[in-house]
Amino acid sequence: MNWGKGIVGGMVLFMLFIISMCVYMFRVPEDGYDHQYYEKGLNFDKDFNKEQQVQRDHARPLIEVSGKTVSITFMKSAAGTIKFVRPASEALDNVIKLDSTSGQRIDIPVQRLATGRWQLVLNWESGHKAYLYQQEIYIK
Repeated sequence: MNWGKGIVGGMVLFMLFIISMCVYMFRVPEDGYDHQYYEKGLNFDKDFNKEQQVQRDHARPLIEVSGKTVSITFMKSAAGTIKFVRPASEALDNVIKLDSTSGQRIDIPVQRLATGRWQLVLNWESGHKAYLYQQEIYIK
């Protein structure tokens, strides 16, 4: 084999590599990246301050998963949102309104949620202060 055939063979292999990478790129799921990246970047300081407020006030909620119920106990009455984020699929994300003015414990039935790993994002206000807390849970 002479050097001309080697160059042509190398170019063919490189083109096959590029074509295979293009095919792979179009087969990657749609939600493989964050669509709200820019907006989240703008709000990072606000969210960081809310997370720090949880630490300063020792207001970390107690989260218990038992069977098909997630129980969340707050230190004081709270109002806000609970977001169940599924890392594997954005389509399964779920937002629930939160209002614990009648009591500090909230029981959330999760039988309609898929089993597996979930990121629980709690965003609430209590005593005119805003809080943000995130915890990973596993639903069986």
